[in-house]
Amino acid sequence: MSKIDTIHQIAKKTLTVPAPSGDRDDWLWDRTLRIIRNIEYICRLPELAEQAISIDRFCLVAAAYFADFGLAYFERTQKATMPTDVTNADLCNISTQTVSDNLADVITDTRIDKINRIITESFNRFTDVTEAKILSDGRGLEDLGVAGLLGEFRRQLMDGKGVSDVLESWKRKIEYGYWQARLKESFRFAAVRTIAKKRFAATERFMNQLATENTAGDLEERLAKIPKRK
Repeated sequence: MSKIDTIHQIAKKTLTVPAPSGDRDDWLWDRTLRIIRNIEYICRLPELAEQAISIDRFCLVAAAYFADFGLAYFERTQKATMPTDVTNADLCNISTQTVSDNLADVITDTRIDKINRIITESFNRFTDVTEAKILSDGRGLEDLGVAGLLGEFRRQLMDGKGVSDVLESWKRKIEYGYWQARLKESFRFAAVRTIAKKRFAATERFMNQLATENTAGDLEERLAKIPKRK
């Protein structure tokens, strides 16, 4: 088994948490695999190739496996979603410590240090670490698409919220310009930003349909078209 295969197995074990039913909850592991697929394609973008940028794919993929371990940690230890007062620094510390603890017998200290730097720098908007930029864009694509929206639904449901609460949260983020700011500031590569905009447009259509169904707006519209009896 190669070292990256070993890391794959360790990451799968750490990102799998108990489900409320007592079964295995693979949600975060599934999310991680999508992010890894994102970054593998980002690495092949012409704007990276044309600049002849060197990418340490081993450390990048390893960082992607563990970058979201903080989310798994809180779900495992608190049986709930992440507390609102947890910062990116907190998540980085948990993730990097997990890398150091779990990979010490698998790879060299030099590689562990680089993996941890990629994770930490991926939260820094002004980083000059190429691998961190790629990881950040890979996560951003996940958050701005329909898959990311399902993750928001999951968090709301775990907190006992319903469809109306999800829609209200979405409405507030639109009003505050949250998503617009993410699209403008969170992506390092132009091609990825273009794809993110398309994914977000699909998410908006989904949420508009959900809002219609929540208020029975389609039924109201249908009844409004029926001629009134004299």
